[in-house]
Amino acid sequence: MEYIDFQDFKKVDIRAGKIVSADDFPNAKKPAYKLKIDFGELGVKKSSAQITKLYKKEDLLGKQVVAVVNFKPKRVADFLSEVLVLGVETENGVVLLSPDSEVPLGKNVS
Repeated sequence: MEYIDFQDFKKVDIRAGKIVSADDFPNAKKPAYKLKIDFGELGVKKSSAQITKLYKKEDLLGKQVVAVVNFKPKRVADFLSEVLVLGVETENGVVLLSPDSEVPLGKNVS
């Protein structure tokens, strides 16, 4: 394991958001959804998320998640992913990280 100091951690901008749309992503190499996530004052950002094993599109609407919002945007097939939604990889699929109670959109994770 490589250790980092607190200043390194502070460079990663992790914020709370709410999924406002989830669509199929048939052009992705691996099964994924196209998500739009509202980050409050940062606006709505797009993300490609490989979470189809454990989540149905309709169950994602309104779900709060945490995401890294300061990565460079990445092209995934014909889609520009702007943020990285965080989750834990399990043998059954990716489990999204989310607050256990409602939090203001766009607030930093600390």
